[in-house]
Amino acid sequence: MKLDTIVNQPVMEAERFVLRPLRRSDQGLIDMYAGQEGVARMTTSIPHPLPPGATEAFILRAQTEDRVEDVWAIDGSRDGQAEVMGVIGLTRVDVGQVEIGYWIGPGFWNTGLASEAVRTLIAANPLDSTTIFASVFQDNPASARVLTNCGFEYLGDAESFSVSRDANVPTWTYSLKMG
Repeated sequence: MKLDTIVNQPVMEAERFVLRPLRRSDQGLIDMYAGQEGVARMTTSIPHPLPPGATEAFILRAQTEDRVEDVWAIDGSRDGQAEVMGVIGLTRVDVGQVEIGYWIGPGFWNTGLASEAVRTLIAANPLDSTTIFASVFQDNPASARVLTNCGFEYLGDAESFSVSRDANVPTWTYSLKMG
């Protein structure tokens, strides 16, 4: 039996949830949500169908000391919700610069959960970032609204490879200057 690694990541409280480091017990809910095509298609990195072991490997990577991405579960259990309603992460891209990424379980879409999670992470600024970047697929205007509602500014169009689509997909790119 493998035990959870204690990671040096803060727990951040929001009104409806806490953002906390991933733990092994999150695997079932992450598998359930990330295994849905509608979730996987809006990310660059989640394959569909989700292969066995992918979520376990994701959690283990998130718990390593030399990780390049800090990942938090959006945990609503304090308020009687699911322990994982989605995930949000920050990937280090350069000194003081990170890229934010997130996905929300379908049962929580259009509830303001993503906006609240992004605002919580911005307010805490756990990696002392000077700039936060983000990109969303152009066929995901809901995620674009989350970013603009949280103060991100549009930078331009680009494209990113989507593992689940096995294709390059047009994106909108955003940035937020901190402090």
